[in-house]
Amino acid sequence: MTEVLAGKVAVVTGANSGIGLAIARRFAAEGARAFLAGRRQEPLDAAVAEIGPAATGVRTDVSVQTDLDDLYSVVREEAGRIDVLVANAGGAVPQSLGEITEEAIDATFGTNVKGTIFTVQKALPLLSDGASIVVTGSTSTLRPAPSLEIYGASKAAVRNLVRSWARSAQERKFRVNVLSPGPTDTPGLVGAVGPDHQLASEIPLGRIGRPDEIAAVATFLASDASSFVNGVDWFVDGGQAQV
Repeated sequence: MTEVLAGKVAVVTGANSGIGLAIARRFAAEGARAFLAGRRQEPLDAAVAEIGPAATGVRTDVSVQTDLDDLYSVVREEAGRIDVLVANAGGAVPQSLGEITEEAIDATFGTNVKGTIFTVQKALPLLSDGASIVVTGSTSTLRPAPSLEIYGASKAAVRNLVRSWARSAQERKFRVNVLSPGPTDTPGLVGAVGPDHQLASEIPLGRIGRPDEIAAVATFLASDASSFVNGVDWFVDGGQAQV
C-alpha cells in the first residue's frame, strides 16, 4: 500500500461487514487510525481483530443518538479529531407498493436518513480543517430496484442532503461527497435480493462488484488526491446506472 492516509483519523460506520469493513480495512492499510462503528458486537470485535492495532471498535446504532454520542466521545478521548468520516451505515427492508408498512419506513429512514444526518452533525466539533466526509449512496437513486423503492427513496434523500452540505464546504472547512455502489457482493445484497446475483446481467461489466473495489474509491475520496472534489455523486457500479 502507498499509505496515502498516513496519520489521518478515520471513522467508518456500518463497519461490521461488507463495504464498511472493506473501507476500514483499506484505510488502516493506507496508514489511517480507524474507528469502526457497527450495531453487532461480535462481528465488530472480529473486524477489529482482523485489522489489528490501527482499529478501534465502538458498538453503535446510528439511528440512536446516544450511541453516536458514545462513539464520538471515544474518538475525542483517543484521537481528538476526525480527518475522514464515512457515513456508511444503512439498511433495506424489501417491500413494494401495496405492502409497505410504517415499520419498514421508520427502520429504513431511521438508519439511512436520520442516522446519516446525525452521524455528520454530531461529528462537526471533531472535524479537522479540510476533513473529507464520504456518504454511502446507491445506484437506486437512478435505477430503483423492484421491492427496494423505500430504500431508493432514502438514498435519494441522502444525495440531496450532500448537495446542501457541499455548499457549506468553505464555511465548514470540509468537503463532502457521495459514494454510490452498484450491486456488490456483500451480506446485505444477499439478504435483500437473494444469493443468485441475477443483477449481474444488468451490469455492462457482466458482474457485480467486490467490496474492495468500493473501498478503493472511498480511499481516493478520503485522500488529499481528491482535495478539489466536492458535492459529487461518485458511482462505482460497473456502468449499471450510467447506460
